[in-house]
Amino acid sequence: MGFYARHGKRALDLALGSVALLLALPLIGLAGIAIKLDSTGPVFHRAVRVGRGGRKFTFLKLRSMQVGAEELRGLLLHLNVARGPAFKLHDDPRVTRVGRILRKLSLDELPQLFHVLQGQMRLVGPRPPFPEEVERYEPWMLRRLSVRPGLTCLWQIRGRSDLSFDEWMRLDLEYVDRISLWLDLKILILTVPAVLSARGAY
Repeated sequence: MGFYARHGKRALDLALGSVALLLALPLIGLAGIAIKLDSTGPVFHRAVRVGRGGRKFTFLKLRSMQVGAEELRGLLLHLNVARGPAFKLHDDPRVTRVGRILRKLSLDELPQLFHVLQGQMRLVGPRPPFPEEVERYEPWMLRRLSVRPGLTCLWQIRGRSDLSFDEWMRLDLEYVDRISLWLDLKILILTVPAVLSARGAY
């Protein structure tokens, strides 16, 4: 692992992450008000995700689903459009009206900037998976857990949820093998139009 991966990524996370969080705080506040006006329940959703080396951590998002959505997941498995361990639905009935907007623009992910500053996540890296997804990984997929998870990644700029699960994994491993400052900056820059286009976001 090179110097950038060992030290430079953390410096980039602290510098850009601090600025991004300052800019995001008003949006998080406005989104929080909209969430409370739209549905009952907390503003933030907490879930367990898997980080580097298989270590679990509590993952924070703006709540985009109705309270109790996780308990309903089992009833919707037959509608899953993702192949492999991932779970994705078109027009998920658990998503609230405000939640659809938040998810389309990835605004629900903004609180994860706190994880970046705390060192649990990176600005760029494989997205943190659910523990039940990791349990179903094939051996070759586990290498994506050798780096800290990130806010955005290669497959976020190359189709997002429109890609197959195996394509996600291959792009994550491609990133692990190619980590560099140039690649991170490229992914961060291209994430903006990818998010605004809302392609593959659901």
